[in-house]
Amino acid sequence: MTFKASVLTLYPDMFPGHLGQALAGRALERGDWSLDAVQIRDFALDKHRSVDDTPSGGGAGMVLKPDVLARAIDSIADDGRPRLLMSPRGRPLTQKRVRELAEGEGVVIVCGRFEGIDQRVIEARHLEEVSIGDYILSGGEPAALILLDAVVRILPGVMGNQLSGVHESFEGGLLEHPHYTRPQVFEGREIPAVLTSGNHAVIEAWRHDEALKLTAERRPDLLPKAKAGK
Repeated sequence: MTFKASVLTLYPDMFPGHLGQALAGRALERGDWSLDAVQIRDFALDKHRSVDDTPSGGGAGMVLKPDVLARAIDSIADDGRPRLLMSPRGRPLTQKRVRELAEGEGVVIVCGRFEGIDQRVIEARHLEEVSIGDYILSGGEPAALILLDAVVRILPGVMGNQLSGVHESFEGGLLEHPHYTRPQVFEGREIPAVLTSGNHAVIEAWRHDEALKLTAERRPDLLPKAKAGK
């Protein structure tokens, strides 16, 4: 099954961006996933192809018009795919949600611009607001690329070694353990002896302990969730 991504944007040339390269790019060429970037401005009916207007009640900036955006959304078949709006006020994107999306048939992503989009189209078209972090971008396109990057890389067949998608930060609720590779000694620093011991049980225990230490140090907020998930 091909994972189908449809992105509604005022800047379709921003896609596929970096997703046209490396493993994601090769998967796109193979047809493991598809990407359709839809130009929102094509659905403006006035001669100036206007897509925004001043905010009701006053204030700075402009707001994306609900009628234009609704027509753009309606041009995409309502086939059950989640409709996502990249928004700083949305629920934080988690690895759990990424896996849920990857297990589906695809996504429809709306990229906002200006001060935001009219609330009525969010409600009328049942858009799920998603945030990639507590900061503001110039538009939803970079956020959409990040979301798709996270999803596409764990689609079946995209990564050469599927274990790469299992032993990573957030997959088990913890940050990922440190990594090492040859040479054995780099600028006086040696690879921890346990990693060259050949004892896989001891290695796994060491990696888990290191993950716990890093998480406690850098993201202690994750520890309760990690323990609850055991």
